[in-house]
Amino acid sequence: MMMQNWNLINRIDDIANQSVFLPNGTVNKAYQAKIDFIQLGWDDIISYQIENLEETGLSFDCEEGLLSGNPKISGDLKMKMLFKIDGESEEAPLNEKVFTLIINPDPKSLWKNIESDKNAPFSKEDNVAVASTFLDKKIVVASKRGRSHANVGSFREDDFAFKNFDTNGWSVLAVSDGAGSAALSRKGSKLACDTLIDYFEENLDKENLKEFDEILLHHYNKTDSDSSKKISHFGYNTLLKAAHFVNQNIEEFAKANNEELKKFHATLIFTLVKKYDFGYAVLTFGVGDCPIGLLNKDLTEITLMNVIDVGEFGGGTRFITMPEIFQSDKLSSRFGFKLVDDFSYLMLMTDGIYDPKFVVEANLEKIEKWNEFLSDLEGNNEDGYKVDFENENADIAQQLSTWMDFWSPGNHDDRTLAIIY
Repeated sequence: MMMQNWNLINRIDDIANQSVFLPNGTVNKAYQAKIDFIQLGWDDIISYQIENLEETGLSFDCEEGLLSGNPKISGDLKMKMLFKIDGESEEAPLNEKVFTLIINPDPKSLWKNIESDKNAPFSKEDNVAVASTFLDKKIVVASKRGRSHANVGSFREDDFAFKNFDTNGWSVLAVSDGAGSAALSRKGSKLACDTLIDYFEENLDKENLKEFDEILLHHYNKTDSDSSKKISHFGYNTLLKAAHFVNQNIEEFAKANNEELKKFHATLIFTLVKKYDFGYAVLTFGVGDCPIGLLNKDLTEITLMNVIDVGEFGGGTRFITMPEIFQSDKLSSRFGFKLVDDFSYLMLMTDGIYDPKFVVEANLEKIEKWNEFLSDLEGNNEDGYKVDFENENADIAQQLSTWMDFWSPGNHDDRTLAIIY
């Protein structure tokens, strides 16, 4: 009997001191781990219970041996297993084994969200989201201050603007990303977008546009062999003048405020769109590393409407504030044109979206990557955040803004996404 008791004591001690590895968890992230009694050699445990899980967000399934849930607290969680082994009397006290589970804090919680100074020069809202109409379609745009800026209370440097011109049937959408190294880029991006809208409001000449309408009709009917050249000429002249006007306006603003032009550095992408009886004419211009993607109606084809400044232009981002872009021999590649019967989505985004969701430039021309992106927008993500593109969805702007809170390690820049659908 003494030998039997000695063996029981040793066995209980062995179990109590046996190392059991449980994978680390993260606060607010689904957790699951199996405690396999057979693999651990605990087939002689005849009864047990797990304690100290209250308020942790975790529970233990004794039948499956599964520890699961959404951890609510971080730190070294000490879970207690009370157990009995085969051979112990019913009156014997329960034995105790302690498991340690490390729960890491939610990385999002480590970032501060300090409001920007509303009294500072050129202050603007930290987050903006709007939904409206665009031609006969819908548009939703959200622009959100990045965590890196929110953490120190600095400004959102992205901006956007759009407008429908009812008198001539055109609509324009602009998106800009202020340079992180430029002290007043928040104003530069706003000036870029607002100035562009102002330019087209004043300079979309009706006679000129009427001529373009005729060229486009001939192009559609294939009744003019030179129509492609004429379209390119129109697009080049019309969009180039607008871009140059933006450049000059920001330069004049800098001088008027006794500031260096480089402090206002910002990218600029924009699209000019009109609906005809035979389809949609889409004209685009881009400076910087922000893509414009046009998805066809059945989501089988993607057209990248601009060449982004990553590799083609020497490996560095260019800005609308740089006068040299207008002297470059690659200037013509900044323009895009496409005539389509219809489309499902026309998207403009800053690198705060492009970098985490597409990673590399080559992925922007892969339809499967865009379909993955759409699936993500539709709720196929770890947060379950969904943007519902139904026509009557009154909450779509807020949904897009919420979706933009996605976590991506190392990607904490401002995020702006404009979607015409």
